[in-house]
Amino acid sequence: MYRFVYSLLFYLAVPFILFKLLWRSLKAPAYRRRWAERFALASMPEGFDTSKQTIWIHAVSVGETVASVPLVRQLRQAYPSTQIMITTMTPTGSDRVAALFGDSVYHQYIPYDLPAAIGRFIDALRPVMLILMETELWPNIIHHCHRQGVRIVLGNARLSARSASAYRKISRLSKPMLSEIDCIAAQSQADARRFIELGASPEAVEVTGSLKFNVEIDASGLPPGSIFESLKESGRTVLIAASTRDSEEGKVLAAFAQCLQSDASMLLLLVPRHPERFDNVVNLCQQKGFTVVRRSQLKSIQASVQDTTQIVVGDSMGEMQSYYRCADIAFVGGSLVDTGCQNVLEPAALGIPVVVGPSQYNFASICSQLEEAGALRTVADETELARLLTELNSNKAEQERMGAAGKQLVQANQDALPAMMKIVRRAIG
Repeated sequence: MYRFVYSLLFYLAVPFILFKLLWRSLKAPAYRRRWAERFALASMPEGFDTSKQTIWIHAVSVGETVASVPLVRQLRQAYPSTQIMITTMTPTGSDRVAALFGDSVYHQYIPYDLPAAIGRFIDALRPVMLILMETELWPNIIHHCHRQGVRIVLGNARLSARSASAYRKISRLSKPMLSEIDCIAAQSQADARRFIELGASPEAVEVTGSLKFNVEIDASGLPPGSIFESLKESGRTVLIAASTRDSEEGKVLAAFAQCLQSDASMLLLLVPRHPERFDNVVNLCQQKGFTVVRRSQLKSIQASVQDTTQIVVGDSMGEMQSYYRCADIAFVGGSLVDTGCQNVLEPAALGIPVVVGPSQYNFASICSQLEEAGALRTVADETELARLLTELNSNKAEQERMGAAGKQLVQANQDALPAMMKIVRRAIG
């Protein structure tokens, strides 16, 4: 009954969803493409073989896609004859799948959680297993897979107190949904407890740790002669504000302006989340009076950042490791606004001290571990951010200590991948 009501409301919401896609497409044209996939009206990708075993992995966007990388590579090694279909919700997620895996996996947008669309998609895909990454719980997807005997695993599962409270309000819908999941691989004991309290079977919940600790580091380092190498060797203190959100950039710029008062040579790498916002962020920097250049203007091997340049806006995709590698201190965005913080493990794995704001619920356990290890510091607002960045800039020994602590913690917590592979083997044999 409750899933029927949910489905009815979803059907009624479709016109508004399509309008939102059109609205977003004004800045990101990819949002008005491939709509047939969103309703399971498109054919399977060229080369897809329905006679082969298929594992379906759903990663909503970029962060979940990146987290899935070590798992996907292990699956390809362990099951070389098995096809892997990765679905995402966003164009940026789709782009990351293409960049990370090329044609070694198949990709489509996941259909909207409408019974008819989900039925068509599962009938065409015929997966033996569905791995949902982190938080993507859709009642109809889970129900249809369960009914057709598809093994369902919630991998790298996390559930904040806020999300648990929201699910509790719709318990008559969420409880049956959780009961149909074969295994929940929780990141922490707190996550596991919340899932059980919401109705998941205790026997179905395992604490595996976070796959995000299995950060894949490019051993080749910075490209020789690149703009990143020149920044690393410039002698300037390079700060990075990574994956910042709307309204957060203003706070970062206010903090950076204060930092410049103590060290006018500092350089800020400002890397906004969502490419459709790049232009607005550049305009904001200029309005605040900063000398700014875009990464896209520095593509040539001869390009360099002038001594007078104060900010480089990272208007590119797929280069986050390079941005981090040339930075001395990392502020991770989504944390000075109430969006729960972005991935703090990538800079930590690279041995860079990490600073975040108070909103950390997406990475609560990981932030706590990093802070306890002395690799991460939390600030309440832009004033504290400016004070801490200035303090760290004058204390290279503390930078090195924090960086080493983060790197050590990441290397010591990479048990989630073998635990996930054990779950997969148990599920599909």
